[in-house]
Amino acid sequence: MAHVLLIEDDPRIQGIVARGLGARGFSVTPAVDGASGAALARDLEVDVVLLDLMLPDRAGLEVLEEIRAAKPRLPVIAVTALDDVGAKVGGLDAGADDYVTKPFSVDELAARIRARLRAAEESPAVRAGPLTIDVLAHRAVLHGRQVPLSARELALLTAFARHPGLVLSRSQLLDMVWDLDHDPGSNVVEVYVAALRRKIGPAFLETVRGVGYRFVVPQPELAGAAS
Repeated sequence: MAHVLLIEDDPRIQGIVARGLGARGFSVTPAVDGASGAALARDLEVDVVLLDLMLPDRAGLEVLEEIRAAKPRLPVIAVTALDDVGAKVGGLDAGADDYVTKPFSVDELAARIRARLRAAEESPAVRAGPLTIDVLAHRAVLHGRQVPLSARELALLTAFARHPGLVLSRSQLLDMVWDLDHDPGSNVVEVYVAALRRKIGPAFLETVRGVGYRFVVPQPELAGAAS
């Protein structure tokens, strides 16, 4: 049974989530503020943290930093009522593994928790030529230098690196990285692929027109250009 730490100050939401996840096979430990949540994350053996970013005693991102400092590999899903791109990017760039906006369904939340647990069970390191991805430490290193990636960018890069030479379609990437169906009109995959190309260099990701993208290990002279 996976152990979930729920850091949420709203007693109504806390009760709904605890009962809903409990009915779906999870064990839930609640915390009502940032101080107690950070302490429980540090002291308890938990598998994933659900962290409300709007807490009464301190900013959720500060709590996230404390959790990351104590347990850098513990999966954290940010939960908040803030529904804007800036808040989501801030949470993910601060080290959250995923992001859920209130109101949400317990089924969606459970699916995202299962996705994070699956990711944590996979091999912690992926190597592709000069590129090394440490999934659990949330770090990518290219030619010995760390590449600043958001959690979602790292997840997408990991999905590519685990399937070298294969053409992955947009729908496959949405399922592998975002774990849920997205608006078919969304260009989220294209946006994140473009971001990865800017950060690691274009040689690693080939576009196969009308099909999707292929991850390749570039020749040394091409990979060196990205550094």
